[in-house]
Amino acid sequence: MSEALVAVEAAGADITAPAASGARQFWRRLRAQRAALVAAAVVALLVLVALAAPLLTALEGQDPTTYHPGLVDSARGGVPIGSLGGISAEHWLGVEPQTGRDLFARLVEGARVSLGVAFAATLIQVLIGVTIGVAAAMGSRWLDQVLSRITDIIVALPLMIMALALLAIVPASFPRPVLVALVIGLIAWGNVAKIVRAQTLTLKGLDHVAAARLSGWGAVRVARRELLPGLAAPVITYAALLVPTNISAEAALSFLGVGVKPPTPSWGQMITAADVWYQAAPQYLLFPAGALFTTVLALTVLGDGVRTALDPRAASRLRVGTGRARKEDAA
Repeated sequence: MSEALVAVEAAGADITAPAASGARQFWRRLRAQRAALVAAAVVALLVLVALAAPLLTALEGQDPTTYHPGLVDSARGGVPIGSLGGISAEHWLGVEPQTGRDLFARLVEGARVSLGVAFAATLIQVLIGVTIGVAAAMGSRWLDQVLSRITDIIVALPLMIMALALLAIVPASFPRPVLVALVIGLIAWGNVAKIVRAQTLTLKGLDHVAAARLSGWGAVRVARRELLPGLAAPVITYAALLVPTNISAEAALSFLGVGVKPPTPSWGQMITAADVWYQAAPQYLLFPAGALFTTVLALTVLGDGVRTALDPRAASRLRVGTGRARKEDAA
């Protein structure tokens, strides 16, 4: 076997490495990044809180929609009675101004909505983007041109303006969290498609992909057996970075009043309602804003860690907790 063919096959093996060996290397590199491990623990805790929200509110003995007018001072405009916004054994994080609704219950229930919308929107973006990107790269020149121009149009569309327009005309009876996830996912898949198309064009030139096509395999089988394993790394990396972007988009839409509607809580909606209370009841703004900031930061750091673990040749953008990983890879 010629040295050139060996080099080509080695390059292909690097992209489509055996699952077991690739997984071991990935986890080894990820474990070497302390910042990514901390971020992963934070994300896991937030997801656990979101999934266990009904249990947590039941443990506290409260729910996110019940009003407690006796816990707010109507003479002062509805400021919570007591220190630190009414924190007590019954209300662990205090209560909302004016309504007296339990802040802890709304915060954990809001986590379900915000994280659920973000993950669902990311899944939609990845499914559409991978399908369009692979079809454009594997199809005819005419199909590639059509799908690429459609993708360019999608990328050029301003997400917030289009989302505002679509959310404003949909009937209020449609479940709002589902609608927000659909709108974000259906508008913002363009960059995923571009990344997948570029990577697929690179993979098409590898010997094992060319051999599969020459052997008579159909395009679907070639994509499923030969291309998707090589696309896993860039798609997973970009998806990990899309989640915090989608959380911010949901929060922004709720802040603008077209996202999740009351009484369903979300972090963006809570921040919207708290913007006039930051002086009288600062905890009402600080808790949801802090949860949103922590989630976005943790997911961003985790996404960067996943990218570095999947592609050890690329230096970490954040350069936090990756020094040992770079030393091991250099060795």
